[in-house]
Amino acid sequence: MTDTPQPPQAGDRLVASSASPRPHRPARPGGPVVTPWQRVVGAVAATVKLASRVAALALLLYAIFTVFRANPANIWYQFVETLASWLSLGLANLFQLADPRWTTLVDYGLAAIVWLIIGSALASLIRRAAP
Repeated sequence: MTDTPQPPQAGDRLVASSASPRPHRPARPGGPVVTPWQRVVGAVAATVKLASRVAALALLLYAIFTVFRANPANIWYQFVETLASWLSLGLANLFQLADPRWTTLVDYGLAAIVWLIIGSALASLIRRAAP
């Protein structure tokens, strides 16, 4: 008899292995039970965190557009500029540097960091407030 490969037969294992098959492990009983209320609170906290990250992204995008001198007549630039001016938290004219591009980068970058901190802190408080 030669050791030529044979076509697979019904019941053959498709993966050749010298190890024995692992037994199925059922889920552990007594794990943490997640209530519907905890799921809702988790979803609200995740939404708050996502919203703060989107706000920070808009601010950073405007700072990048300004530093690299994007076309102010472009509709995307105008949209991001309007959004960033609304989200700047009053930090738009905090510093006065020699180059207005760097002033924009520092001011709006600082506002983006504040948004990230506020969003993370608020999401954490929401999660802790849930019973």
